[in-house]
Amino acid sequence: MRASRLLSLLLLLQTRGRMTARDLADELEVSVRTVYRDVESLSAAGVPVYADRGPDGGYRLLEGYRTRLTGLTTGEAESLFLSGMPGPASQLGLGDVAAAAELKLMAALPPDLRTRAARIRERFHLDAPGWFRAPDDVPHLQAVADAVWNQQRIRVLYSRWARPQQVERVLEPIGVVLKAGTWYLIAHHPDPGAPAETAPAPDAAPRTYRVSKILTLQPLPQRFERPPGFDLAAYWDAYAARFEADSYRDQATVRLSPAGLERAPILLPPVMARALHDNAEPPDPTGWTPVTLPVESLRHAHVEFLKLGADVEVLAPPRLRDMMTGTARALAAHYLH
Repeated sequence: MRASRLLSLLLLLQTRGRMTARDLADELEVSVRTVYRDVESLSAAGVPVYADRGPDGGYRLLEGYRTRLTGLTTGEAESLFLSGMPGPASQLGLGDVAAAAELKLMAALPPDLRTRAARIRERFHLDAPGWFRAPDDVPHLQAVADAVWNQQRIRVLYSRWARPQQVERVLEPIGVVLKAGTWYLIAHHPDPGAPAETAPAPDAAPRTYRVSKILTLQPLPQRFERPPGFDLAAYWDAYAARFEADSYRDQATVRLSPAGLERAPILLPPVMARALHDNAEPPDPTGWTPVTLPVESLRHAHVEFLKLGADVEVLAPPRLRDMMTGTARALAAHYLH
């Protein structure tokens, strides 16, 4: 720990210039007395750190003492800081590591690149979770990430929609994905009798698990071989496309008022909004626009179309139209009496 703290102190001085003992103590979360001792240790090790006296004094390094990172262009430096995700890194248990890496990079950059890269933090921010919902509680995320990194089997108790709702699985974790604030584990469910050192069969497709649905997790001593050539990004793109296609298997034909046509892309799910853009027909003589949209189910379509109020009319299927009619009559009974 002390060696890491000495390096952090050195990098702070290299990055920020003159700093008081109190500023250093606050940054490193130690006492001022500890800072004094650490500075003495750096000096004894040959690091040219010295103190300026007076009210504006503090510790600083000899001018020109720094490690420069060569061969890094302005755009490359900026892109590295743009890719930082402090929230997800913290959830993965890498918050301190990410902060230390950024500090080292800042210390190594020449002054002009350092200034430009620092602007990224001032002007761009990534907020991964979606609107209007709290992020998932993922108490086992760090253990999942460790298992992915170490290629270690895990035993989990998993909560799912199908019955039985709680199932125990031995998994071989091969990747983690963050999608709209939700963490997913990509893993194989191996044959219980297969040796751990055996790679999965080529036709053994990975499965996707929502990390927040893992109720308990036990690391197992067995390690496993990752499937050769597995591309996590390509797998996820294919999975997401397949998930959308499988989820929106039904169709509904509606007509939208001009106001409904304007509000629908905001109120409807992305899959339906994209289809609205692609499938909308020319407006009819009344100015309403007919369109056929994919829907997840009649029950979900009923809820989604109610968001548009009187600016949508369901034409088909008849059952969905009857559901909308029933809701309209129930509302009228409440308000028109």
